[in-house]
Amino acid sequence: MPVTFVNGQNCVLRIQGQVIDEATNAPLPFASLFLENGQKGTMADENGHFEFKDVCPGNTHIRASHLSCEPLQFYLEIKKDTSFTVRMHHHEELMNEVKVHGKYEDQSLENSGTVDQDLIQNKSNQNLADIIQEITGVSVLRTGAGVSKPIVHGMSGNRVAMLNNGVAQAGQQWGNDHAPEIDAFSANHISVLKGVSALQYSGSSLGAVILVEPGHIGDDPHLHGKANYIYQTNGRGHTLNLALEKGGENWAWRLTGTGKKIGDRSSPNYFLNNTGNQEVDASLLVELDKTKLWPKQVYFSTFNSEIGILRGSHIGNLTDLEQSFTRDVPFFTEDKFSYGIDSPKQRVNHQLLKVSTQHRFSRERKLELQYAAQLDHRREYDVRRGVRSDVPALSLNQSNHQFDLKFDQELNTLYFLKTGLTSAFTDNTNQPETGILPLIPDYNSLEEAAFGIVQREKGAWLMEVGGRVHWSTMSVAAISRDLPRRIIHDNLQFLANSLSGGVQWKASSKWSFKANLGYTERPPAINELYSFGLHQGVSSIEIGNPDIQKEKSTKFTLSSDFNLNDKLFIQALAYVNGIRDYIFLQPNPEPMLTIRGAFPVFDYMQTDARLVGFDGLLTYEPIAWLRYVGKVSLLRGQDTKQNNPLIYMPPNNFSHTLTFTFSEGKRFQQNQFTVRWDLVNRQKHYLEGQDFIPPPAAYQLLHVALQTTVFTGKKHLHLAISGDNLLNTVYRDYLNRQRYFADELGRNLSFRVSWEF
Repeated sequence: MPVTFVNGQNCVLRIQGQVIDEATNAPLPFASLFLENGQKGTMADENGHFEFKDVCPGNTHIRASHLSCEPLQFYLEIKKDTSFTVRMHHHEELMNEVKVHGKYEDQSLENSGTVDQDLIQNKSNQNLADIIQEITGVSVLRTGAGVSKPIVHGMSGNRVAMLNNGVAQAGQQWGNDHAPEIDAFSANHISVLKGVSALQYSGSSLGAVILVEPGHIGDDPHLHGKANYIYQTNGRGHTLNLALEKGGENWAWRLTGTGKKIGDRSSPNYFLNNTGNQEVDASLLVELDKTKLWPKQVYFSTFNSEIGILRGSHIGNLTDLEQSFTRDVPFFTEDKFSYGIDSPKQRVNHQLLKVSTQHRFSRERKLELQYAAQLDHRREYDVRRGVRSDVPALSLNQSNHQFDLKFDQELNTLYFLKTGLTSAFTDNTNQPETGILPLIPDYNSLEEAAFGIVQREKGAWLMEVGGRVHWSTMSVAAISRDLPRRIIHDNLQFLANSLSGGVQWKASSKWSFKANLGYTERPPAINELYSFGLHQGVSSIEIGNPDIQKEKSTKFTLSSDFNLNDKLFIQALAYVNGIRDYIFLQPNPEPMLTIRGAFPVFDYMQTDARLVGFDGLLTYEPIAWLRYVGKVSLLRGQDTKQNNPLIYMPPNNFSHTLTFTFSEGKRFQQNQFTVRWDLVNRQKHYLEGQDFIPPPAAYQLLHVALQTTVFTGKKHLHLAISGDNLLNTVYRDYLNRQRYFADELGRNLSFRVSWEF
């Protein structure tokens, strides 16, 4: 829609409002605002209030900027005197899922943390799990340089549900070497729920849920976009992102695309040969009839990647395997860089289509309907004799269909009801081209679930209680492990119940408290029941157990937020999680020699476990240009049946960040220099002989970043340079399954250019 400012019209309108911090609702003093059409500028007062006088009616863009905040631009139709609130990201580390949405029906007692689009774009050359590691209490389970999965409060893999635009991500049941097939750049924000029982979200979990959300498209009818390019020195990698968006009342669309090409990474002292990856992703979001009774949304995404596996992690015989655990330099290490990706490697293709609509019967009642389909194709290639390295050793096709219905009802001024139904069908089929016994058998599964949550809010108190019933059936056709081989048909059924309750008390404007208690049951996943063979990404043999039972978790959390004069913020969260029949991978002392090489062996076992932990976050801003952020995560996992430590629990870790913001000029804004120091302790809660090698030593890493934003008329140019592991520290990480063979990555410098128009 063209701008309609006309000479001679009556320019007597007034625009006023307040600029606040989106995370804390605190006023942001002395923010700058610019009215694009009319070329008017003003500055907010010490309480964040601003005013434009003598404004002509019409449509315009408004730009807002504030020290230490990402510049903000939005679209406004001016027909009369107008008042609004400008919400800026000033304390990103304090953002959570409720504050991002800011709607009554999205209130929750779940403890959560969120990373926003600015951080996602800065780190769009990394995997999704590496990005959300910025949230306190989140660690990363790695299988080399290109594959990572999140760990939340010690829970990982099948215990952490992941929802991509409201759809439970399929293809995560195959094992820990399968990273989420999601392009983080397509997300507007990513949230991690760390509560006791996320009842309203589909997918199996023990309370931890990761929400990847693209965000709604605004009403701005003009075409806008962002082009983002990152070059990284470690791996000589190139990442290019592009996003285009056009809003409107009747229909709006957003198109995103990402391309990556990264070569061999390197540790401080040698190349990690065959650890490159390449990726091509795209997504399209279309919103229709936004102002009508049944607004609709269509979303499609495609994710396609090829990932190299460290050549030195695939060993030919048992003697070399034992030596590889003690070598300083992995086998097959060559002193040359390459973009080539040879076997062992993975090729992954994932497609998602989602159609959804909603109807608001009144202000108190809302109905949401959603259907989604997913297609996965995973191929894994081993080092094989002759030309057979080009034949996949694992080839899986999986299709998944999911239907969701949700109904929200405000019962009266005190009570709010959320209900929902979910149905999902999965068909998992091995392709016969491999000539190798499949790691995961063919199977079909059907899942049905229903939930209900009641909330009551009165004064400073918010209370919540809810339940979820989940029924699933699985039809499996597995090949026997003994000779002669035969097909074994199993039909399994599981009933899983979940209950949770919580309370929040806002004691004053400075203090608030939350307490949650939840009981959750989780059926075993297909890989935990039937895995039998080489899990290529983790370079190990994994053996499932068809007799294992569902897990039963009882988790209690207690948290508190403290805010002193909008200068000092403290968040503290303590939790205890008792799990009966906890499923885990037990290292087998006897490695296995196969025609594909010699590999360590892991067996799926069950025990009773208790996890006790603490997450802490402190933010202090003594003056406007200086901010300190400190984070701590503590965790202790115990096998209560054997009275042994649990293996593969994240060690205690600490992070300290100082951000200096320099004075802003008319052309250069958001000038920041950041120094970060990470300390990861050695996992001392460990029993000698519990793993193939003892936990590695503690390590410390230094990171720095320098950035600025250049304004050129209506467009922005973001420039940034950052350095990770700046001191080139040699270390190994306890949560990296390839620590048996190689060191972690050495120094990496990243250069980023982003053009916003």
